[in-house]
This record gives sequence, structure tokens and C-alpha cells, in this order.
Amino acid sequence: MTDRLLTPAVLAQADAGGDLWALFVQSFDVFTVLLLMGSLYAAAVMVRCALDIRPRAILPEAALNRVATLVENGRWGEVREAVREDQTFLGAVLRPAIAEAHRGREALEDAAEMAASAETARWFRKIEPLNIIGNLGPLVGLAGTVWGMILAFTSLGVTGGQAGPAELSEGISKALFHTLLGLMLAIPCLLVSGFYRTMIDRHCTRAITETARLVGRTPAGPECPEALRPGRPGHRGSPQSAA
Repeated sequence: MTDRLLTPAVLAQADAGGDLWALFVQSFDVFTVLLLMGSLYAAAVMVRCALDIRPRAILPEAALNRVATLVENGRWGEVREAVREDQTFLGAVLRPAIAEAHRGREALEDAAEMAASAETARWFRKIEPLNIIGNLGPLVGLAGTVWGMILAFTSLGVTGGQAGPAELSEGISKALFHTLLGLMLAIPCLLVSGFYRTMIDRHCTRAITETARLVGRTPAGPECPEALRPGRPGHRGSPQSAA
């Protein structure tokens, strides 16, 4: 942080030219660093969300239609193979459900429900950093505001109450600029977080509905077909898959 004070002339020049860079340089301190680091991290999270959070990544229509067709035709061996390597919501729910089919309907549905909850939480965790940064940003800005006001009033006390605008301007500018940076960090983070939260909720709800429909058509217990029972090649828990 530079020791040069923000004189009224400098402030007037920055205001007249609309140049906030001078204010930024003069207000640069640890709080500014924290807010800048938060901004960079938030930007990286937003880019990752834009790449990862898509309807076809949560529940691809092609994979859903294929598995639904196999289920309707009772081709359970192919169903098991189709979901074994599927990394979307569909595979994450059907894999543990199929693995418990031989134990009965209740075990099958419990496994599907737990897997659906875990998968939904996994998608929501992708946007949780934006929510955290959006809530912490104003608090860090407030801390910088308090610190700036402390400096301003300290300079006033040192001069015995005779400090002029030049002595007060540095602390006051820090207070205001930190508040501005905190709000500029929080607003886009919360907006983007709300947008993707709505998207995830909508598509995960649809995925839960579709997978529940498929689980409901899967035979369980004594009716469980041989292709879904443990010991079949590729089935979880079978010697072949364990190897």
C-alpha cells in the first residue's frame, strides 16, 4: 500500500475522469487482496459450472431412452451393462438399485433413493462455492470498511481533532472502496448461484422421476431375473467384476 494520501485534487480528478484505478491503488491492502482472490476463484467456478452443469450431463435423453426401451423389453442383462459405465444421474441411481434387486423390492427402492439423494447433493455441491463467496464477500468488504474508518478516526485523534480532508480521505476512501468491491463480488456470485441452483433442481427432479419410473419396473426379490443376480459376469460383487 502506498503512503501517498488521496488529496482532494486526486479525488476530484478520479471523479471527473471516471477513473477508479487511482482509488484502487490507494486503497490496496490485505482486504483488497482477499476480495481479488475471491473474484478470481469465483470466476473459475463460474466457468466450471458453465462447462459441467448442463441438462445432457445430468440426464442424457439418448441414454434414458435406450435404458427405458431395454427395461420395457425385459432385456435386463443389457440394462445392467448400459448403466455399469454410465456416469450420469441415470447410472448413479440404477447401478446400486440393480445390485440390490435380488434382496427384494424394499432394498431395491432404498438403494435407489439413497443414490438419488447423494447424486442430487453432488450436483448442488458444484455451485456451493459461489454461495459461500457471495455471502462472505460483503463481510470481507465490511471488515475493510471498519478498518478504513478506524484509520480515518485515528488520524483525526492524532491531530487533536484538527485533521483536514487530506488526512481523513485515505481511511474514508478505503472504507467506501472495500464496500464497493465486496458488493461487486457478491452480486454476480449470488446471481449465478441462483441461476444454476434452479437449473439443477429442475433437472435433478426430472431425473429422480424418470429413474423412479425405471426402478418401479425392475423386478425384485423372487421375481429378480437371473441376469440381475449376483454372480453374473459384470455384476457388482461377482468374481469377474472383483477381478
